[in-house]
Amino acid sequence: MNALFPPPADTSTIRLRALSLGAGVQSTTLALMAAHGEIGPMPDCAIFADTGWEPKAVYEHLAWLRSPNVLPFPVHIVTAGNIRDGLVRGAQGERWASIPASTKSASGKVGMIRRQCTKELKIVPIRRKVRELVGLAGKRSPDRPVVEQWIGISLDEIVRMKMSFEPWQVNRWPLIELGMTRRDCLRWLERHGYPMPPKSTCIGCPYHSDAMWRQMRAEDPDGFPDAVAIDRLIRTGFRNLRGEVYLHRSCVPLDEADLDTPADKGQLDLFADECDGMCGV
Repeated sequence: MNALFPPPADTSTIRLRALSLGAGVQSTTLALMAAHGEIGPMPDCAIFADTGWEPKAVYEHLAWLRSPNVLPFPVHIVTAGNIRDGLVRGAQGERWASIPASTKSASGKVGMIRRQCTKELKIVPIRRKVRELVGLAGKRSPDRPVVEQWIGISLDEIVRMKMSFEPWQVNRWPLIELGMTRRDCLRWLERHGYPMPPKSTCIGCPYHSDAMWRQMRAEDPDGFPDAVAIDRLIRTGFRNLRGEVYLHRSCVPLDEADLDTPADKGQLDLFADECDGMCGV
């Protein structure tokens, strides 16, 4: 057994295998490989947590995945609210699931807001649905694993692997077990003639690299202007938050940010810090 991987869990008590589906490259590949019988046992279902602010291409790809004769298991869609609407409410002083936006104080000091969005809008609704499906809703959790959750993290994102803190659930990363990178996933999809999935991430995610913002500006005539509009709207108004709020880490308005500088060539990929690997796969 590779030292990078935890010892295999006892699966004799597993009653449900659920695939966390982000509708991006890795989770799409994982779902389709399971459909081909290349990864097993067959999942009982996939679950997509909808933040309400994914690019149009993601929703179109998700609709294709849910269409007849693509996957042999159901895809459940769950939601705990719309992240875009939450940002608007937050800028009006209401409670919101905070995103890792950048802040700039009157003195020019730059900071980052604590991230709550992944937990509240991804992890919690998926967990709630899993508990419902396995018959644990409103019941005491067992002290043994009854759910195996598949997460589509590839080998090049191994830093995002996190063990489950719930005794009733174990996490599994089949792509890492197979030593597959994101590029391997793209090659597998191409060999089988499947459409290339879009990047699965919220339109206004502050973790976007400059390259991602440039791509949105060039290719998403609806998404990028919407992100610009929201960026303008959220500058001030948040409770207990001093300074101005920005979607771009340079702390300038998104439509004024220099997205074409060489700086992003050495820019840190903050997406690797993403909680529990639930976004962007």
